[in-house]
Amino acid sequence: MGGLFGVASKDSCVLDLFFGVDYHSHLGTRRGGMAVYGPKGFDRSIHNIENSPFRTKFETDIESMEGTLGIGCISDFEPQPLIVRSHLGTFAITTVGRINNTPELTDMLFRHGTTHFLEMSGGDINATELVASLINTKNTIKEGIEFAQSQIDGSITMLILTAEGIYAARDRLGRTPLVIGAKDSGFCVTFESFAYFNLGYRDYKELGPGEIDMITPEKVEILKAPGSEMKICTFLWVYYGYPTSTYEGINVEEMRYACGAKLADRDRGTVSADMVAGVPDSGTAHAVGYSNRSGIPFARPFIKYTPTWPRSFMPMFQDQRTRIAHMKMVPVEHMIRDRRVLLIDDSIVRGTQLGETTQFLYNSGAKEVHIRPACPPILFGCRYLNFSRSTSVSELIGRRVISELEGEESSSDRKAAEYSDPDSPKYEKMVDGIRKKLNFTSLRYNRLDDMLDSVGISPCKLCTYCWNGKE
Repeated sequence: MGGLFGVASKDSCVLDLFFGVDYHSHLGTRRGGMAVYGPKGFDRSIHNIENSPFRTKFETDIESMEGTLGIGCISDFEPQPLIVRSHLGTFAITTVGRINNTPELTDMLFRHGTTHFLEMSGGDINATELVASLINTKNTIKEGIEFAQSQIDGSITMLILTAEGIYAARDRLGRTPLVIGAKDSGFCVTFESFAYFNLGYRDYKELGPGEIDMITPEKVEILKAPGSEMKICTFLWVYYGYPTSTYEGINVEEMRYACGAKLADRDRGTVSADMVAGVPDSGTAHAVGYSNRSGIPFARPFIKYTPTWPRSFMPMFQDQRTRIAHMKMVPVEHMIRDRRVLLIDDSIVRGTQLGETTQFLYNSGAKEVHIRPACPPILFGCRYLNFSRSTSVSELIGRRVISELEGEESSSDRKAAEYSDPDSPKYEKMVDGIRKKLNFTSLRYNRLDDMLDSVGISPCKLCTYCWNGKE
């Protein structure tokens, strides 16, 4: 995923930028970066944060940085922000999103005079560099942003730092959020709305889909008005977003309570449990909502060990993630033994971690383990926000079970879509196959319609691609 933050201030922007970026650490694990513009021009710092929190890597950098304008990011993949010198002048750029048509775009740029791209480790092209190259084909930065957004298959939200101010551009269909905060000394712009409250900013505005603003310490100017069509990622509320954030007026924590309540309504009279528990961290709020609606006591039968493993995304590679997921969940055996546990997680992707969590509950003496994911079965790989970017679709637990049911090595998207209807016999067979494979006492996913109702905005404005394959 990744997150970004920017500051345009009449005073030094460095500390606000430092803390604002740090508040996005839950969105990525590989790299962090900051770029500022001040009396000495542009200054930038990028660090690998795979084994250390953002703060520890940048604490010494901010002592030497000077500037009143700045942007920064937490990134899962690309080193950013990049500083670019072109016919448009010098600027720094950071992006969040995903580009699916990189080969086509690079070929187009080569035909139009771009001579090279720097390869990252692994041979990939830095997506942020690609966006900068698209922007540089036009005569102004605004025109370049519009051109890039029109050519990219996927999604891109970006901040561009210039000597005059910060260009803030939300993805063409608003798949990721971009929010502006204000205080007397200037403005900030952020992915996560909560990131500025402790810095003294108040809510100013949320950019609409495709909107482009220019932010200076004195004002926010709309350069391109927002479009009417939106497809914001629903998974922001279910999993990615921090509980204190709000997108499109809907708070993440409140949505998760509502989501848990919907699960409880569907379960009414069909399951008995001694406790409701959530898989930390994002499953916890869903479990609170379920408990409040059902009357089944909320409990914490295992505790996440946060002193050494504070971030759920760490590390990037699946075999290490599985091991760490096991290491950081410590069971409270006295609460588990001879109990029937109803466990809520935000989702089931491969099923590896939740299967192991269920097994250690059994090993700790649980009589039954009932699983209630807060979203429907994930049957399609995300094309927009790098969710499950490192995951082949065939690794998704739903796809694996479909393949077994259909007698195919890998299920097609068309075939997978046939299993997405929660009222169909095929859906029931798939869910039962997942339950058996992961050794759950019972398994009931949240329905897509219930989940969308929990968000509370028009379903046509929400992206549901990873559940039903619909654009």
